[in-house]
Amino acid sequence: MTTKRTPSVVYLQQALREKTREADVLHRISASISNQLDLEAILKHIVEVVVEVTKADACLLYLLSDSQDELILRASKNPHPKLIGRITIGLGEGITGWVAQERTRVVIPSNANDDPRFKFFHNLPEDRHQAFVSVPIMAKKEVVGVINVQHKRPKRYQQDEIALLSTIANQVGGAIENARLYDQMQRKALQVETLSQVSETVASNRLIKDVLQLLVTMTAQMMNSKICSIMLLDEASGELRIEATQSLSEQYRRKPNLKVGQSISGRAVKDRRPIIVADVTTDRDYMHREMAKQEGLCSLLSVPMMVREKAMGVINSYTSAPHVYTSEEVKLLQAIANQAAIAIEHTALVEKSFEMQEALAVRKLMERAKGYLMRSKKLTEEEAFKLIQRRSMDLRKSMREIAEAVLLAGEFEERVDKHRG
Repeated sequence: MTTKRTPSVVYLQQALREKTREADVLHRISASISNQLDLEAILKHIVEVVVEVTKADACLLYLLSDSQDELILRASKNPHPKLIGRITIGLGEGITGWVAQERTRVVIPSNANDDPRFKFFHNLPEDRHQAFVSVPIMAKKEVVGVINVQHKRPKRYQQDEIALLSTIANQVGGAIENARLYDQMQRKALQVETLSQVSETVASNRLIKDVLQLLVTMTAQMMNSKICSIMLLDEASGELRIEATQSLSEQYRRKPNLKVGQSISGRAVKDRRPIIVADVTTDRDYMHREMAKQEGLCSLLSVPMMVREKAMGVINSYTSAPHVYTSEEVKLLQAIANQAAIAIEHTALVEKSFEMQEALAVRKLMERAKGYLMRSKKLTEEEAFKLIQRRSMDLRKSMREIAEAVLLAGEFEERVDKHRG
């Protein structure tokens, strides 16, 4: 005999399955991210779980920037590797920005792009998807990001699906914040270590070329730069030339020199202040936009290398994705730039001191050589000098080399005379 199930029983069984599924999903997320501090790994896992749960055709996860005035695409289903980190949305801009600003979800079952809040990104195929759900990611009652779920065809989202998505967003908010704090701590530690290494490098007895090369390598690591370079000012020509870079790009290394005041680096030196460019590929003042596109460059921080109000060059730090440089990052790069300037000035003083010592040594040699010629050849001081000068020109050797040869010949003759005697 078959027992018929009443509608209420069926409903309860369905609700139980949904709750069991919800608990299973939340348990999986919790187990995966509870001991995970790698932010990128956490974001990737969240997107994977959301896609699995909602059967979404696309899932995009945005995080609030450090400046808290815009959202940055940090993970997606089809990863769009060139767009991760490059798409930004201001608070209140588009559906995503509206959700973050209003701290509430948006559910659109069809024709999502007809919504007046919708913002098109023409390089994203997801712009043409029909159904759209956007939920805020919360941590300690504050918005830290937004999860967008999209379907190619119209879809009537069930309440339990939306509730589960909201629950996931709320649960992962804390994990994301912890990972971001951990990331910030690591960056702080790296910054302190880098500044310490910079001081040691500047104080070392390495050649200036080696010092500058070490500085750009350490700075690129600390600033997470795509390209970091040091350009030095040639005061005679008034031009900036690339002296050191960690970039392997020959195209970047072969960039022509810049005049002071020209392009971004030239302006930083002329104005003696840091300059930030959000995207060098679109900035009219940046001279090498095509090269920047080919090299995958985006944001730029250009900081003058200063010693006592004198600019000796500039340090450039490029990113491969849009980046809002903080005042702390500007101060850090300025500190490194000034350390580099001190190293250059110190080297110049050492070289000048060496040149002075060398000139004094040559002068003493010349005096001794002239004295010998005046005694042995019965010449006047002027005649002895002109003889050394003429031989220097005839033999294409330096005056020092001729003076040394004269003294060596004199010592040889004196020994011969003593031997004969």
